[in-house]
Amino acid sequence: MLLHLPIAILVTLSPIAVSSSVPQFDIARECRFEGGSTAIFERCLQDEAAALSELKTEWVKFRSIDQKTCIAATTIGGFASYVDLLTCLEMARDAKNTEDNPRGSQMIDSMDYAPPV
Repeated sequence: MLLHLPIAILVTLSPIAVSSSVPQFDIARECRFEGGSTAIFERCLQDEAAALSELKTEWVKFRSIDQKTCIAATTIGGFASYVDLLTCLEMARDAKNTEDNPRGSQMIDSMDYAPPV
């Protein structure tokens, strides 16, 4: 739990404003930074475009504190990725859901499990 404290402090001090829309990233710059062949570059562009499309439809469903935290985390170093932003937001959402329903994460432990023979 204390591991997240530095991130929480940085987020509260962050000048990044969170709006009701997905932030604008230069995905071509990000994909060029990844390096590699033209095929890798094209695949990167496709992945980023797919993540952006999903973010546009799901953005309002994520908590604003998670949006702010994930934007700050994914823009460190001057490069930004929609894939990284989406992954961060999904992980934050899933962690929150686990916190809200701790019994759900314990159900597997309490079930009788017999490994396949």
